[in-house]
Amino acid sequence: MKTRIIVFLMALLCYHCFSFAQKEFVSQSTRLGGHPRILLQKGEEKALKKVIMKDAIWKDIHQSLLDEAEDIVKLPLNERIKTGKRLLSVSRENLRRIFILSYAYRMSGKSEFLKRAENEMLKAASFSDWNPSHFLDVGEMTMALAIGYDWLYPQLSAQTKNVIEKAIVEKGLKPSFDERYNWFVDAVHNWNQVCHAGVTYGALAIWEKEPELSRTVINRAIDKISIPMGHYAPDGAYPEGVGYWDYGTSFNAMFLSAIEKIFGTDYGLSQLPGFLKTGEYILHAVTPSLKNFAYSDNGANAFLAPTMFWFYDKTKDASILYNQAQLYKKDGQKRIKRDRLAPAMLIWGASASLANPQKPVQLSWKAQGDNPVCFMRSSWNDPLAVYIGVKMGSPSVNHGHMDVGSFLFEADGVLWGMDLGGEDYNRLETRGVDLWNTKQNSQRWDVYRYNNLAHNTLSFNHKYQNVKGKAQIDGYSDQENNMYVISDLTAVYKDQVKSAKRAVSLVNKEYVVVEDMVEATQHFTMMTWTMVTPASAKILSDNVMLLEKDGKKLYVKVEGPKKVRWHISPAQSDFSCDSPNPGISVIGFDTDLELSAKQKIKVFLLPGENKNVTYQSVL
Repeated sequence: MKTRIIVFLMALLCYHCFSFAQKEFVSQSTRLGGHPRILLQKGEEKALKKVIMKDAIWKDIHQSLLDEAEDIVKLPLNERIKTGKRLLSVSRENLRRIFILSYAYRMSGKSEFLKRAENEMLKAASFSDWNPSHFLDVGEMTMALAIGYDWLYPQLSAQTKNVIEKAIVEKGLKPSFDERYNWFVDAVHNWNQVCHAGVTYGALAIWEKEPELSRTVINRAIDKISIPMGHYAPDGAYPEGVGYWDYGTSFNAMFLSAIEKIFGTDYGLSQLPGFLKTGEYILHAVTPSLKNFAYSDNGANAFLAPTMFWFYDKTKDASILYNQAQLYKKDGQKRIKRDRLAPAMLIWGASASLANPQKPVQLSWKAQGDNPVCFMRSSWNDPLAVYIGVKMGSPSVNHGHMDVGSFLFEADGVLWGMDLGGEDYNRLETRGVDLWNTKQNSQRWDVYRYNNLAHNTLSFNHKYQNVKGKAQIDGYSDQENNMYVISDLTAVYKDQVKSAKRAVSLVNKEYVVVEDMVEATQHFTMMTWTMVTPASAKILSDNVMLLEKDGKKLYVKVEGPKKVRWHISPAQSDFSCDSPNPGISVIGFDTDLELSAKQKIKVFLLPGENKNVTYQSVL
């Protein structure tokens, strides 16, 4: 009996501590202004249009959205069709359609845009649910209806408003408190950012109908979104890579922009360490030929990112838009029309000049954090510049691969050393792959694109990297003729070698050296050095390989080992669940390490010619 009383009292104490810990940012006395109030408030259309019309490019972007709205009107209404376990593609398309249609109506006054947005919202409201078992779907759908409801509020009928309000509450806000679905609340990654942003928009839209529920949603979001925002520290690198940066950070910016507009503050969230520096991360992660360093579950093609204009608006650093200007010239109109957050780009960035982008100053950039990275280049305005990106970190990070120590290398406009990027989740899931289990012996690591055997890094006796291992940046130089980064990879190869360090240098802005210092155990250890490439390869000698692509050449020259065994093989898996990688090869070499001894292996990546070079080791 006494034990039960003690347990009860401890539980009661914990409850009171928890209740006391709940933060109240928005008080019960708070009153919101009328609709529209989210992002672009009532009457602000005129001023925005005036700014847009001053710049030919922004005028073109604005017209592209009006043209896209015309095309959306002609499409059939979006239906509730799941892909595997996800409704996400439907939610995303609804957000795209409703946001663009609402923008087009507010900026043009054309009734067909209003009517079509209303019909899309009513159709979505009629869905049986918004798939709360995969709550990203709910987050994006709630944001979609919230924007349409708020922006078109003065013109919507009372009946339509009632239907949308009920859907937002019952299918968006309330499920976010259901313990079966709301694990996202304390997540450290993009789920937190997307879901909290989505339901916050819903709460801001229907505040008057459910003030206490709305306030609870918003206060929870302000508190909890700080969790993933804390992982931009200390320097701005996003742990999940560039594609997921676009996802998580975009919704984070949408969240901050909305609450600051309505409450006059973002409650200090944007000042969290590293957050306002993350625009630099995206700037430097793009190669001279406009490719992403696509580590983790990300794609290779760089993209126009509306969120970069939020960071410009906050920092006034025009140089972070340098690649955005190039990307607009490349495929800007097409990308804008497909981007579900495109209207926000004009709200945040219409004062920026895309015609005369400001060239960045720094040729190198590094960031510590969950997944440290370093990027180096020989020039910003030369499309044939030498570029090298290096990734440290851990496979355990959300969406992580066994790619610690991997690099991406471009020169003469050719991506010589590449990353295969992410896989099709639904393809793997429908084949029964245990994809989201990240334990050491998980099936996840047998996926070809995910393990270290198919990345530009090291393997020992063909073993996988240690999932719990992590590597930081241990040395760095930003001297223009001697840029380098050093990392101790030992923890990632636990029980495979005594130690392993890697240094990657961009020398004289001309060539790259990948230098590994490895100490083997007393047991036989074969080291495999790997690079994934789209180039054709041939062996020239015992220590030189030639890569060729698009009429360009790259010499791969090895120094250090007594003997290397070159290998050239298609980037192809034996498992049917893996995606094919046509035209891609895995090249490199095996070498047997000296027992219980340190050994230095240097690989020179020499664009154009196999020249003799003088290199001062940094290890």
